[in-house]
Amino acid sequence: MQLPFFEKIVPHDTLPNLAELDAASALIAQSFAPTPQIRWPLLEARLGTRCWVKHENHTPVGAFKVRGGLVYFDWLRRMHPEVVGVVTATRGNHGQSIGYAAQRIGVRTCVAVPHGNSVEKNAAMRALGAELIEGGDDFQESVELADRIAEERGWHRVPSFHRHLVAGVGTYAMELLRAAPDVKTLYVPIGLGSGACGVIAAKAALGHSCDVVGIVSTEAPAYARSLELGAPVSMPANTRIADGMACRTPVPASLDVLKAGLSRVVLVSDDEVEAAMRHLFSDTHNAAEGAGAAALAAALQERGTLADEIAVILCGGNVDRPVFARVLSTD
Repeated sequence: MQLPFFEKIVPHDTLPNLAELDAASALIAQSFAPTPQIRWPLLEARLGTRCWVKHENHTPVGAFKVRGGLVYFDWLRRMHPEVVGVVTATRGNHGQSIGYAAQRIGVRTCVAVPHGNSVEKNAAMRALGAELIEGGDDFQESVELADRIAEERGWHRVPSFHRHLVAGVGTYAMELLRAAPDVKTLYVPIGLGSGACGVIAAKAALGHSCDVVGIVSTEAPAYARSLELGAPVSMPANTRIADGMACRTPVPASLDVLKAGLSRVVLVSDDEVEAAMRHLFSDTHNAAEGAGAAALAAALQERGTLADEIAVILCGGNVDRPVFARVLSTD
């Protein structure tokens, strides 16, 4: 299901510019190489068009978020060297990003996650040295818990959306659009919006003309509804598979950029996401978590009306083994 938007000017003053994105790329290159963008013949046959898959599942933490963490903590180290500990909230990939980046500069990390969070994402965060505290039934309640912990300890509170995070994650779109300049439509999932805002920033910085399509879960539709209404509204987030898109309350700053920069929004169901996870595995032999497969789910939904060259962001591959086994065994 699509929600169209009127064409508007992207608010450049709220987005990182070309120089900032290139500086972020140079910083990230000190930690890992650019991730690949690959055209897979089986997937293109399924879609009926040329399609690049941007493999953000190939970063050191298996997801795009690590880019933002590296840029944010470079800024934090330079501007606030007095910080000894940080607190954040996550469903997993943002927390791994913060743990990875904080560990590199010797800062302690505390991460708040909701009860019932991904077992393997929790284990990965602990392996990166993060102290994990479970609390609340969803991400929004973990945000509130993180706020309390930061205040009690006097530690720096790392947000889930910030200009430096956007500059970091925007580097994957810089890589993609420079490697595949003929892309007409780029599909990107929306959680809290840093990834999609990063794509919009890269498009503006490069002067690219592609349509940016945001993907929202039908079971966590707060961003879609907020964009439709033009103002933030909270809605339940009950997706069983796309925890990286399970946002209950949009970030106003993110919403402003998305409202101006997205061509449209496509809503995808949990069943469509799980089908896309299976297709990515069978056609590319890559594991995708729910949010990581959402872009392909949207492209498959639009099959038959796709542009002649598209790109989908496989934003992460951190899916628990029992969950992935269930998805793969279902037709």
